[in-house]
Amino acid sequence: MVFASIISSCARVGRPEGGPKDETAPIMVTANPPYETLEFKEKNIRIYFDEYITLKELTKQLVVSPPVKTPLIITPQGTPSKYISIKIMDTLKENTTYTINFGNAIRDNNEGNTLESFKYVFSTGTYIDSLKVKGAVKPAFRQKKFSNIGVLLYRYDRDFNDSIVYKKKPDYVSNTLDSTDFEFSNIREGKYLMIALKDKGNDYKFNPKVDQIGFLSDTLHLPQDSILAKEIVLFTEKQPFKLKRPKELFKGKIRFGFQGNKADFKARLLSQVPADFKAIAAFDEKRDTLNYWYTPNVKDSLQFAIEHRDFTDTVTVRLRKKKIDSLRVTSKIKRILNLKDTLILEANNPIVAIDTSKISLVDRDTLPVKYSIAQLRHTKLAVLFDKKPSNEYSFQMLPDALEDIYTCKTDTIKYQFGTLEPEDYGTIIFNVSNANNHQLLVELIDGDEVIDQRVINSTKTVNYTLLEPKDYLIRVIVDDNKNGRWDTGNYLKRQQPERVEYFQKILKLRANWVDNETMIIE
Repeated sequence: MVFASIISSCARVGRPEGGPKDETAPIMVTANPPYETLEFKEKNIRIYFDEYITLKELTKQLVVSPPVKTPLIITPQGTPSKYISIKIMDTLKENTTYTINFGNAIRDNNEGNTLESFKYVFSTGTYIDSLKVKGAVKPAFRQKKFSNIGVLLYRYDRDFNDSIVYKKKPDYVSNTLDSTDFEFSNIREGKYLMIALKDKGNDYKFNPKVDQIGFLSDTLHLPQDSILAKEIVLFTEKQPFKLKRPKELFKGKIRFGFQGNKADFKARLLSQVPADFKAIAAFDEKRDTLNYWYTPNVKDSLQFAIEHRDFTDTVTVRLRKKKIDSLRVTSKIKRILNLKDTLILEANNPIVAIDTSKISLVDRDTLPVKYSIAQLRHTKLAVLFDKKPSNEYSFQMLPDALEDIYTCKTDTIKYQFGTLEPEDYGTIIFNVSNANNHQLLVELIDGDEVIDQRVINSTKTVNYTLLEPKDYLIRVIVDDNKNGRWDTGNYLKRQQPERVEYFQKILKLRANWVDNETMIIE
């Protein structure tokens, strides 16, 4: 009996098995000074709860509005407690309502029940501001939505100017936290500029080099505009052209990295070179880079004039590499070549000679197939031929079939692949109702890759045939300036990014299936 009683005294203390689970969030019991205190002059606040609580991800969840220069000191963190202590380190503004929003950081210690959007409010003046405004933030181009985006209000007063977002903290701040929605409370009547900011520096100031921004085009009038119907569109500004330090990658190959628009960018050779000197310059398809291949080798250095519209500079590239980048040719072709696709060959160096006598294409019966080779870019070739359904092909290049700028040649290259029947594919019929006759760029997307783009200027039906059975997205860009591409926004110019709309559902295409859809663009 004694042994049994010792065992009992060591048992775990907790909710008896089979008892009801606690699903109730913590409740604030009292606060000192009290909630919504007027003429607040204290430096310390203590908030008491009805049970032990913990703080989770406080640095991500906490929003103090208006912002303070020195962060609040909040304790305890990491240990359960029935209270929260807040120490204010700054001198607060006069006649101002402050909101300390804990977001979803406060949870009970036992079950983790969240006290959602808990706020402590006080005023250094004689009344509590009570106006509210809410809305949502969405990305300008990508479909994937952001979370934890700051939303800032700047009051139109005598200190206001357009550059205030670069230099000064806002009058009020909110945050989307774990969603795309935001809400301000306890705002003073007045006129405001509202911006959204994905703020890498966490300083409530816009750094266009690293931050994303969005803004309401119209002035926000409170209390008239208490509920926002429009979303704020978040975008990355296009940076002014800037050349990065040129780099010699291999003997005979220089990379000119840059940021900004590549239009009108040229690297013009200034150095004296031999009579047989030749060079090829081409922009990289995947990065902001101008590649420059040259031969024969030149000692020491090459000097270039960098030209970009009104920008000019001179750079010298020191030459130290001893090894040429040997020629490599690859293709994304796998076991199947789709009936609507093209066999593409990509090289790491510019191809300057093609010997078709060393290239062959045969079908499953080893019968020759007529083909042609088109050079799409200096480093990209397309093998064009009439593909037959349900057939097999063998494409082969014997040694020395291709030659690059350095006179390097290919070894034997061979690809074997087949084709399918038309019934193995699906079709999407996409009806675009374009009531206002915008110029639209209609894009079919597979994963992150745009596999088809059509330009339309009226209501039209777009047919996508011979598609692999898989999931697709459709994106429509309203190409306001009719330049054939999506353009981002600019805060100082008050220029919103061009509108992008995604079809509301994923198209799950099956084999031998026609998916007929309609989208309305107003």
